[in-house]
Amino acid sequence: MSISANIFREVLSHWASGVTVVTSRAGERVQGMTVSAFCSVSLEPPLILVCAARDTITHSLIQSSKAFCVSLLGEDQQELSNRFASKKHEHRRFAGLQCEDGRSGCPRIPGAIAWLDCRVSQEIEAGDHVVYIGDVIDAAASSDAPLVYFKGSYRRLT
Repeated sequence: MSISANIFREVLSHWASGVTVVTSRAGERVQGMTVSAFCSVSLEPPLILVCAARDTITHSLIQSSKAFCVSLLGEDQQELSNRFASKKHEHRRFAGLQCEDGRSGCPRIPGAIAWLDCRVSQEIEAGDHVVYIGDVIDAAASSDAPLVYFKGSYRRLT
């Protein structure tokens, strides 16, 4: 017997995490979404994973293109996190952004403190999500502070 979704969500809210935006491009179609389910998998070879809900446009583009980019947001990028999380803004998420494309062709979020450009090496069906394992083909980072999410709100490291 499983626990309720509300209990599960409450318990997971106690896990402090950085905030990422995952983007993908398939032809002329581009999309992105805020993702909290992101982590490293392996150093050799460099692999990461992201989880994408099956009902998102971003998931369908990752599935088509077999590529994605993870941008780690900086402490002053709350507005971008909210924009890429809201279904209300789904078709306007990139409005006004001057994104550069990575080697995979996927856009990198401007001002992000780090990014990882990936080719999909595995897809794993997992409940209402798909886990994408990405082979990291390019990456960069700055020394700026991250945007952190904990118990339903954004935080700053002190």
